[in-house]
Amino acid sequence: AYGRRVVDAHYRACLYAGLNISGTNGEVMPGQWEYQIGPCTGIESGDHMVLSRYLLLRVCEDFGIVVTLDPKPIPGDWNGAGCHVNYSTENMRNPGGYEHIIAAVEKLGKKHQEHVACYGAGNERRLTGAHETAPIDKFSYGVANRGASVRIPRGAKLDGKGYFEDRRPASNIDPYLVTAKIFKTTILD
Repeated sequence: AYGRRVVDAHYRACLYAGLNISGTNGEVMPGQWEYQIGPCTGIESGDHMVLSRYLLLRVCEDFGIVVTLDPKPIPGDWNGAGCHVNYSTENMRNPGGYEHIIAAVEKLGKKHQEHVACYGAGNERRLTGAHETAPIDKFSYGVANRGASVRIPRGAKLDGKGYFEDRRPASNIDPYLVTAKIFKTTILD
């Protein structure tokens, strides 16, 4: 697999640095990889994301590779690169939490354009409605629906509690801005 040595070195560097990195996997485009940060609490997710990106740049430098966070650096018939955000509150994780998940997701729908505006530059090239993305101009959510703006895992529905996944953020997001926006919309508004 193209880039596996880079991915493995980055993963080890993140672990050594004490970051909450929980997985890696190859993606659609040759040489395209993703990694998952978390679980984290609140703003800690931004700290871990920023440091992991720094380590990625340094590891790639050692390998003589240039990395990009552009959500679709090469045009074509493929899904691009997102930075999906898994989000929950204590109420969502407790018994009866599913109703809190739905309430939060519906609040996100009411502010869809506000969120998309801060979910990364170039995201309109990725959120086309094809390749497991929702169209950038339409909000949707659903259980186990990878083509929705927000996906609720099947386990959250079955268990009546859990989390949701905002699939709209692009790979180049400012994690602090996105975390703050989701928190403000779901808790403070």
